[in-house]
Amino acid sequence: MRITGEPFGSVDGTDVRRWTLERGGVRVRLLTYGGIVQSVATPDRDGVPGETVLGFPDLGGYLKRPEPYFGALVGRYANRIAGGVFTLDGRTHRLARNGGPHSLHGGERGFDKRVWDAEEVEGGVRLSRVSPDGEEGFPGRLEVSATYTLDEDGALRIAYRALTDAPTVVALTNHAYWDLGGEHELRVTAGYFTPKDGTGIPTGEIAPVGGTRLDFRTLRPAGVGIDDNFVLDAGAPDAAELYSPVTGRVVTVETSEPGLQVYADAMFSGIALETQHFPDSPNRPEFPSTVLRPGERYASETVYRFGTR
Repeated sequence: MRITGEPFGSVDGTDVRRWTLERGGVRVRLLTYGGIVQSVATPDRDGVPGETVLGFPDLGGYLKRPEPYFGALVGRYANRIAGGVFTLDGRTHRLARNGGPHSLHGGERGFDKRVWDAEEVEGGVRLSRVSPDGEEGFPGRLEVSATYTLDEDGALRIAYRALTDAPTVVALTNHAYWDLGGEHELRVTAGYFTPKDGTGIPTGEIAPVGGTRLDFRTLRPAGVGIDDNFVLDAGAPDAAELYSPVTGRVVTVETSEPGLQVYADAMFSGIALETQHFPDSPNRPEFPSTVLRPGERYASETVYRFGTR
């Protein structure tokens, strides 16, 4: 296992560092700016290492084009909150509307646009910061961390933790776009999804994928035009698998989260597999809760396993 850190520019006078983790033929590079996974290099079926995520070679690229959220640590709330407003314990909280009429991925300056503290830990690096009460409209002072480690077999593990001093909502994810080379085939372990309106907000229905374009229960070409939340099958060994017949690379996703947002757009060659709670859960009591209260601990974990066939 090899862990190194190096300067990677600065944001508003705050230094940014890039950390490199290497193990088992896998190399991961992440930034303290935005918790961004800048690079994941893995071997193809011929043993030749190559890049598997989209990103920019320097910090300037991320500052100039923040909207794709390339590789970013997204929060305080991943995905959309309808109208940028929610009510918790009788109090109404108004958030920045940065996704059309809605709050998207934590607001105008979410976790993806902050510089995080970093410390080396066994097998990787832990990023942490304190999100103050009222940041982007969210209540409560939130102590939050994301620990990136490489397992002995080279799997990338991201463990999220958070504590609050007041009732709040939390939903974190990583927004890497996986590009394994060539056209992709996708499998999602989900028999249901959450239908949405024209602005991306769930209607509240839980609908079967059978007979729809979102039936990825068996591996098939991914295509484009997907921006949907899948309800993951409870107890399944994994959440999704992405495969490139061209390079032979495979990424298998495991998660403790109940949902997976798949985003495949013709603008990008990669596919985002965002493990998370459902969109607009703070306004949908029928969805799994994203409420975090004092004395509780937010804990979420996602593992990306790499292989070939």
